[in-house]
Amino acid sequence: MKIISLFNNKGGVGKSTLCYHLGCALGEMGKKVLLVDLDPQCNLTISAMDEEELHAIWKEEDKYIDDFEAAIKADGLDCILEKPRSIHFLLKPAEDGLDELSELPPTVKVNSNVSLIPGRLSLHKYENKLSERWSGLYQSDNLSIRTIINIRRICEKYNSIKNYDYILIDTSPSLGILNKVIISTVDGFLIPALPDMFSMYGIRNIGNSLEQWQNEFNTIYQLISSVKRKKFPQKFVQFLGYTIYNAKKQSKNLNSYDLAQAHYSYVKAMPSIIDKFIKPSNRVNCEDIMEPIGGVAVMYSHNTFPSVAQALKCPMWLVPETYAEYEKKGLDTLVEKPNSGHYRKYKETLDEYITFAQDLLLRTEAL
Repeated sequence: MKIISLFNNKGGVGKSTLCYHLGCALGEMGKKVLLVDLDPQCNLTISAMDEEELHAIWKEEDKYIDDFEAAIKADGLDCILEKPRSIHFLLKPAEDGLDELSELPPTVKVNSNVSLIPGRLSLHKYENKLSERWSGLYQSDNLSIRTIINIRRICEKYNSIKNYDYILIDTSPSLGILNKVIISTVDGFLIPALPDMFSMYGIRNIGNSLEQWQNEFNTIYQLISSVKRKKFPQKFVQFLGYTIYNAKKQSKNLNSYDLAQAHYSYVKAMPSIIDKFIKPSNRVNCEDIMEPIGGVAVMYSHNTFPSVAQALKCPMWLVPETYAEYEKKGLDTLVEKPNSGHYRKYKETLDEYITFAQDLLLRTEAL
């Protein structure tokens, strides 16, 4: 099992859309996948499940998020653990300094091979606790270590039950302590990027932060016992590569990626930015590391396709062809219905995402 995060210090790059469709494509390939939404905006969760179902999960959890210990005394844990719970609920015992859950709740079933641990808007509370306890790592404090490593521990615990092939973690665009902990304790990460200046600066910031985070964790590892060191990953996170998302395609043979010139100029500059700011020791050993993952497979804009798919709670290749499906979901006046030509293009996105996923899997083999 590999734990992979999608991360960029730039919002609006299609990170959650890519995470959801990558997970579903891996599922189509027969891989068992767990999606974990650690972005407080919850876009991955909203792509994968009905909002009313999500609101019901949050409402049932509210008293536990407010005061976990008091809620246990009042209502216990048996009933609340019978249904899927948010990632913040699962992190709450460590946040409040209580014993970990002896049993884990079920995950949300996305399809036969893909499941989800939903996000929650209140996740900032856990980030605040990470900040409070960070200094305790240098004193080898048990609760601090448990709080910092808890996201990985939860992933590994679910894996021990469900035997996943991949766990994909969606993150916010922040370089704050929550993402420092996530990125520093997963196995690998990839950067979704737009072909623009802001994404290039995002990669620079990530590279600089990555070096700083690694130095901090190396210092901590020297100060804690070998037994406690085993709770952390053996190897620091590896950069798996980047992908260009939502780029404008132009006429054939314009350049190597058939991109509009303004977009191509940024894409062409990406390898030099990566080479300068992400150290070779932090990159996975792959000869194509400077090439976009999957080449042009998911590079070009899908226009409104992702929005239609999100409204229907399905990947783009499963958008229904008949209008009856839209009417059944009450979406007949809210989203664009595909005509026959569009519908074929929706279906073709599966091959594109499988090409992307296959390249990513080759890179994860070197982790």
